Amino acid sequence: MSTSERLIESTRALLWERGYVATSPKAIQQRAGVGQGSMYHHFAGKPELALAAIDRTAAEMRAKAEAQFAAPGSAPERITAYLRREREVLKGCPVGRLTQDPDVMADPALRRPVVETFAWLRERLAGVLAEGRDRGELAAGLDPDATAAAVVAVLQGGYVLARAADSAEVFGQAVEGLLGLLAAHATPGPDPEHHS
Repeated sequence: MSTSERLIESTRALLWERGYVATSPKAIQQRAGVGQGSMYHHFAGKPELALAAIDRTAAEMRAKAEAQFAAPGSAPERITAYLRREREVLKGCPVGRLTQDPDVMADPALRRPVVETFAWLRERLAGVLAEGRDRGELAAGLDPDATAAAVVAVLQGGYVLARAADSAEVFGQAVEGLLGLLAAHATPGPDPEHHS
């Protein structure tokens, strides 16, 4: 891993664990195993490094979600795979946690990738839901935009509840509850398993 890569990865980890204010340049340098001169050779300072780290975290979150959304299968199957995929629940969502960081939210540059990622996620989910509705996998009355917003809200709220209870089980309950609500909008499609 190059020096700049080590710096970005160290900053990502520290932002997730501690937040922006508590992530000092010294802590970043220590975690990355690089000196001050090396850090400032690659980045103008902490804000630039934090932006690179947040951009990377946001891109990774989008890529992981896209892997499920673009997979083969019905819309309900792809959304189920997305909701049930493995997550470090008790650490919280690496992007969602940034919304609780006043310094990140107060800085338009640092806030931008957070806002864009959640907008992308809602839009992408709405697209999958609309596709499912149009293909007759989901009820015609389903509102893709409102449902997508609800899915994102349940996930983010699930992280908060799990961290508060110190139990990943609470997150799992929220996901299963949401899947139950979505199942109520599923239509019995031409799936051979359902028609014997």
